[in-house]
Amino acid sequence: MKEKSEKNRKWQFTFPDPLSIAVVLSGFTLVVATLFTPFSFSENTVFWGTGLWSLLSFTTQMCMILLGGFVLASSPIIKKTLAWIASFPETPLGAYLLCFFVSALTCWLNWGMGLILGAFFCLEIGQRNKNVHFPLLVTVSYMGFLFWHGGFSGSIPLVVASREGFSYQWTQKVLPIEETLFSVLNLSIIISLLIAFTLLIIFLARRVEGAAVSVSREEIQREARGDSTKGIDKSLILLVSLILFFLSIQVSHGKFSLGLNEMNLLLILLGLIFHGQLKSYLFFAKKGCEKLVSIIVQFPIYGGIMAVIISSGLGEQISRYFVSISTPETFPVFSFLSAGLVNIFVPSGGGQWAVQAPIMIPAAKELGVPLSKAVMAIAWGDAWTNLAQPFWALPLLSIVEMKIKNIVGYCLSALVVSGTVISLILLIC
Repeated sequence: MKEKSEKNRKWQFTFPDPLSIAVVLSGFTLVVATLFTPFSFSENTVFWGTGLWSLLSFTTQMCMILLGGFVLASSPIIKKTLAWIASFPETPLGAYLLCFFVSALTCWLNWGMGLILGAFFCLEIGQRNKNVHFPLLVTVSYMGFLFWHGGFSGSIPLVVASREGFSYQWTQKVLPIEETLFSVLNLSIIISLLIAFTLLIIFLARRVEGAAVSVSREEIQREARGDSTKGIDKSLILLVSLILFFLSIQVSHGKFSLGLNEMNLLLILLGLIFHGQLKSYLFFAKKGCEKLVSIIVQFPIYGGIMAVIISSGLGEQISRYFVSISTPETFPVFSFLSAGLVNIFVPSGGGQWAVQAPIMIPAAKELGVPLSKAVMAIAWGDAWTNLAQPFWALPLLSIVEMKIKNIVGYCLSALVVSGTVISLILLIC
């Protein structure tokens, strides 16, 4: 047992908290931008300061998706459904694999839904199976998040699938999802990653065998407090009716698309329906607000970093460097790697595409690389380094009440495995 514990500690080394990482990245970005762009340190600092609020709308959307998901998952129906699914695995390995596949599937369908439901599924399994190593369970759930940009909510494939997308001026053609999300390349990456991650999870499960770490959190009471009334909540019925009427109008006019705003509205709608009482809904909304602190504090800092990368031209320089060393055969791989590097500083798929599209699309055309392949290489690069970037882990970690240091060792192993697999597929296909 002692030997197993010693092995396990190797995977949980000392790691700074996410806020410290954001601060260090800010300083690093300012120094690098000053050294390699025409702008002075003070000018880059102005970019950083004015960019602090560039993600304000996105921050609100992320807070709402976390809050809406929290309230929905706290409803009796979802609680019972997750508990039923969580009752199937009888061994820790079965729990890890089930948690990974549930997360991967739901993130492929919609990244917001998958990220939040995956967190609650971890809690359900962690409470039922006391032999699981909870940090590893949380990690495998987060590994499923990698699949989002190869799925239906992938921002880059969706942008290029529309003539109204801002990158149409460079592509000069619409790339339907049949050529991106349902291409042989994308499906090959997904299948290969599922196999590779299954093998990795089996390996990691053996490493932590006999070193169970239970869920360390105060159990959230699942019944509504302060709501002794029963029967029909007329205010709730009115609100639900208004939302449904609005959605029916949007659908009938062909204006409905499952973006972040629509996902948030659906989460609110389902939460209201499943709770059945406004007092119950508000009780859990107040509980969920406690999970928003890290997002509210840290996202503005990343907005500043993103502003420096874009305004100084540093992101453009990174992309141009990778283009300069590319051949038609290696261009997809270097596109993938450059996207992974840029993603560390610009943790927004749409923002990253705005940086890289003007350089990578003309380069792909010049080298004779299919645009769909270049697009998916960048999309997967954007998703890939999320395994090392705590920005997207914050909602998950907030719900399970865990620190980044508990999962970073496992995440880095997944980063290496997935990076190798994706690079090989990009070379072969």
